[in-house]
Amino acid sequence: MIKSLKRIAFAAALFVAPAVMSQVQVDKGLPEYKAVEGVSGTVKSVGSDTLNELMTGWAEDFHKFYPNVKIEIEGKGSNTAPPALIEGTSQFGPMSREMKGSELDDFKKKYGYPPTQIKVAVDSLGVFVNKDCPIKSLTIDQLRQIFSIEGKPDLTWGEIGVTDPAYKDKPISLYGRNSASGTYGYFKEHALGKKDYKPSVKEQPGSSSVVQGVASDKYAMGYSGIGYATADVKAVPLAEKGGQAFEANAENAYSGDYPLSRFLFVYINVKPGQEAAPIVREYMRLVLSHQGQETTVKYGYYPIPKRVAEQGLKALTGAATEAKAEAK
Repeated sequence: MIKSLKRIAFAAALFVAPAVMSQVQVDKGLPEYKAVEGVSGTVKSVGSDTLNELMTGWAEDFHKFYPNVKIEIEGKGSNTAPPALIEGTSQFGPMSREMKGSELDDFKKKYGYPPTQIKVAVDSLGVFVNKDCPIKSLTIDQLRQIFSIEGKPDLTWGEIGVTDPAYKDKPISLYGRNSASGTYGYFKEHALGKKDYKPSVKEQPGSSSVVQGVASDKYAMGYSGIGYATADVKAVPLAEKGGQAFEANAENAYSGDYPLSRFLFVYINVKPGQEAAPIVREYMRLVLSHQGQETTVKYGYYPIPKRVAEQGLKALTGAATEAKAEAK
């Protein structure tokens, strides 16, 4: 089956060699981070819950280099990132989706230029079921029927192909994120075809709550970033319509074969032609370094390759902003 244009564009943006895709390894071409002088103050980050643990992990790495720097990380959802950046109450806006046109416009009205988008990690948005659930795979069309109002209320496991007597007559118990979440919006757009969620979806304040709900409910299904997976749940392989199902792993994320592969972002405020403030510049340099991407792997996400990191490093100088953001 031919991949969608979005998947092709995603894979092209990564351009990871097959040898790297075979296992989760940090690109050896990424620079080692070394501390510099003149860094002080507070790291303030407001945004994505999906990125909350990862931002905290990077902050701990940063604190080792700069022990006098204070750290404040808040992760209530991607929707909280743009207002905090605009108001200047945070320097970092982690998001599990790209900024919307309206959010970019609000930023540009305040500053006269768009925010700078930096790709910091790769994620497979996982569709999780209980570890004992017998389901083998799902299609994107099935996900739309399961989670959106387009589908039948109280859909049973048997209606999506599960024949196990313990499951087939039982309704699927649904867990998801709340509307402040970038993952909520991403899943709605890419899995549900922009259809509204069923009222029966139990909205959770964080990704870990989704996974905990699925782990404790034998008949549950939910979605979150792959970094929140535990031994009590499993991610279901996914397929485009009529195509092969692919597991939610690094190889299939880098190739774009897994349908819900995505970049994770951090937005910052850098005026074109100027360099980012020292604490912002150095935090992001650490994120994009070999050590920073080792932390990405530690927290269950996939590291970005050197060519993607170089784009981000260039943006820290004010020499480049995302062309896509400029165009919106």
